[in-house]
Amino acid sequence: MNVLVINCGSSSLKYQLIDSVTEDVLAKGLCERIGIDGSQLVYQKAGCDKIKTKAPMPSHQEAISLVLNALMDPENGVIKSLDEIGAAGHRIVHGGEKFTESVVIDDEVIAAIEECSDLAPLHNPANLIGIHACQKLMPGKPMVAVFDTAFHQTMPEYAYLYGLPYEYYEKYGVRRYGFHGTSHKFVSNHLAEFLGKDIKDMKIIVCHLGNGSSVSAVKYGKCVDTSMGMTPLEGLIMGTRSGDIDPAIMEYIAKKENLDIAGVMEVLNKKSGVGGLSQISSDFRDLEDAQAEGNPAAIRTMAAFEYRVAKYIGAYVAAMNGVDAIAFTAGVGENGPVTRTGVCKFLGYLGVELDEEANHKRGFDNIISTPDSKVTVCVIPTDEELAIARETVRLVEK
Repeated sequence: MNVLVINCGSSSLKYQLIDSVTEDVLAKGLCERIGIDGSQLVYQKAGCDKIKTKAPMPSHQEAISLVLNALMDPENGVIKSLDEIGAAGHRIVHGGEKFTESVVIDDEVIAAIEECSDLAPLHNPANLIGIHACQKLMPGKPMVAVFDTAFHQTMPEYAYLYGLPYEYYEKYGVRRYGFHGTSHKFVSNHLAEFLGKDIKDMKIIVCHLGNGSSVSAVKYGKCVDTSMGMTPLEGLIMGTRSGDIDPAIMEYIAKKENLDIAGVMEVLNKKSGVGGLSQISSDFRDLEDAQAEGNPAAIRTMAAFEYRVAKYIGAYVAAMNGVDAIAFTAGVGENGPVTRTGVCKFLGYLGVELDEEANHKRGFDNIISTPDSKVTVCVIPTDEELAIARETVRLVEK
């Protein structure tokens, strides 16, 4: 079965067509600037160069239509008709407490996703637009919703509740939900397979580090805590997000800068993180280059980032009363050897010892700790699209 994986943003759409038997990516790409002048389709057939096409995309429906046409293009396409697509899998950011696992999409599921939109106003509406567009363009085609929050629904109550009036949880669902769940689940399971162990016997910490970053504690295959909260703003310092701060800072900055709540949230979500702290860039690659050149702002920023990651690792060792393996994944986690070294220098108390030669290799599953290290440290490339495709096949072929 070929599975079309769709990840809709408010003005963008990422896609992959995956052969579920071989798990090969047949084609992939993205639609940029949907609803904005200058929209563009990027299409890449496996083994070929990217093809960029300027085309008007007033809505996601036009964007998905262009994607389907590209997939069926006589010259560069990979399928002859839509009949060769067996199902579509959609990434949905927030499932609240309603969804503890992936589900086949029907009217009831769509209504429930809409109800969760208050918890993810920038993401869930866009995800729903993608679902509705696929329904119109591929009527009757089975579709599956895979939720970023689902994997974290196994957290115990004491881990997800905040120190706020309990009525806010009862009335409004104010609690920790966590995100990147598809990645954390994929990486923790793949890590166990890679090490030849049963995940039900392991305590694993997954460090998903990139422009958006989160850490999770996975005990015997189930998530028991994660760093992102009710929204993706909580937790680590990220590309443009502040991560954990003293909440009173919001009032203080609002008064000093004459900002309303929306203005403060704009600062915390889009003007903070490593971009705001460094005043250089929100792109970790730029910061790593500047750090290597001895730039003081880049050095202090990366030190703060690495320290926060190490603190969460320490907290989750306590949460699980131990750890067997630590996995680094995502853009920075997979491609930042200096950052990994910076994090692991705080982990001597765990008996962590890095093999620096192994640490500087990239692009594959890799053990980067020494044989003498008391905790196994690995780099495990994440593949959220493959995880979504696998979930889609599992549910559709039941």
